[in-house]
Amino acid sequence: MSQTALNLIAISIFLMTLSVLLGPLLNISPAIPAVATFAILGIATFDSFSLQGKGGTILLDWLASFTSEHRDRILHHEAGHFLVASLLGIPISAYTLSAWEAWKQGQPGQGGVTFNDAELVSQLEAGKISAHILDRYCTVWMAGIAAETLVFQNAQGGADDRAKLVGVLANIGFSGANAQQKQRFHTLQAKNLLQENWSSYQALVDAMRQSASIADCLIAINNAQLGVHELPSAGK
Repeated sequence: MSQTALNLIAISIFLMTLSVLLGPLLNISPAIPAVATFAILGIATFDSFSLQGKGGTILLDWLASFTSEHRDRILHHEAGHFLVASLLGIPISAYTLSAWEAWKQGQPGQGGVTFNDAELVSQLEAGKISAHILDRYCTVWMAGIAAETLVFQNAQGGADDRAKLVGVLANIGFSGANAQQKQRFHTLQAKNLLQENWSSYQALVDAMRQSASIADCLIAINNAQLGVHELPSAGK
């Protein structure tokens, strides 16, 4: 069961307990909290078994989207993935900046950058992966956390990124301790790449904020590297 579903169940228990204590004082019908509790439990069950926990993520992301910091965190996090993938030569096919858009594209979490990972997948299926390919993807996976930390001094997102890295490393025989060490190493690698290309990162953030296409985002990155500050129009 997802953490969101567990949270909804905890809320329903709290509401029922509160209604038992305060209902007689406030003249609240016992039917009201009972119906509310039943509805919350129903939502939690549907979310857990039908939507694999994504429904709760979408709801919470929608509620949080009313705060500018939440939107900025997702934007800067995903821009970190995007830029580092571009610098390391990993093709990017799409990006999203909300849980709803991510769900429509079949991605987990509150947003995401979709890469062409055919080479990685084929090597994993063959049971042998080159150190070069592994290092590139590990750095890209950690780039969102690195970017968020650079901008906000901490990272609130990245659970899916960590899980992906740990899962791949476990699949090829890394121990838990070695996986944690590799996670820290590649977070530092991503941080260094972002700092070395900070003007490109800022230009990319501006382009993604305008919902620019993949092509226009890449143009913004190249322009910043060349010292050209004009941003392309979104959607060209």
